[in-house]
Amino acid sequence: MSENQPKKVCLVIGVGDGVGAAIAKAFALDGFEIVITRRARNLPDLEVIAQNIRDQGGVVHARGVDARSEEETVALFQEIERDIGPLEVVVFNIGANVRFSIEETTARVFTKVWEMACFAGFLAGREAAKAMVPRGRGTIIFTGATASLRGRETFSAFASAKAGLRAVAQSMARELGKKNIHVAHVVCDGSIEGVFARENIADLEQRLAEDRILKPDDIALNYVNLHHQKRSAWTHELDLRPWSENW
Repeated sequence: MSENQPKKVCLVIGVGDGVGAAIAKAFALDGFEIVITRRARNLPDLEVIAQNIRDQGGVVHARGVDARSEEETVALFQEIERDIGPLEVVVFNIGANVRFSIEETTARVFTKVWEMACFAGFLAGREAAKAMVPRGRGTIIFTGATASLRGRETFSAFASAKAGLRAVAQSMARELGKKNIHVAHVVCDGSIEGVFARENIADLEQRLAEDRILKPDDIALNYVNLHHQKRSAWTHELDLRPWSENW
């Protein structure tokens, strides 16, 4: 980026070795300075991801933040705006996918999943809006799942949280679109390459070779494309799935 070009900053909340890392890398390669977050206890793993992106020429800051904490979330946005640069893109990417029968779903599990996948998304979206609305520009993207659209057996906590996040995104899009803020919700429908897939899908390599599983780098390109859309043809909800997925 030349000295005459304004700094572009992208915040990705909820970065693991899969989709979150791929999104951060994709925006870094697009010229953004990146801030990535996970819980403080996961900061060493987050630093490994950050260094991998730096090795490819990206500028990355890793922060240990509990996205469920209003205090920590507000402080994060204030730090970025004050010390790093104006936020052009905010991506909320926390999953919180758990599976319990309804009889085994405790109040603690249900509440924690809602806090992670829905409430934390509201906090991120609210703080992003506070930063972007005065400037009259910006992109806010929420990562959804199959559970955003329908609740399956044993997924009552996850599905309700993701459906709630989708509703938050819709409400924000209707409110903020008029203020030139692009709000999008991405439904990732299908298994995604990553730690869980490597541990649980026996024929993973074959599926990857045949493009029968979602690949994080391919998902991430869609996030960058959403940001670059012209506002005469903005996408609010984008669903991504392999060609072979039943839906």
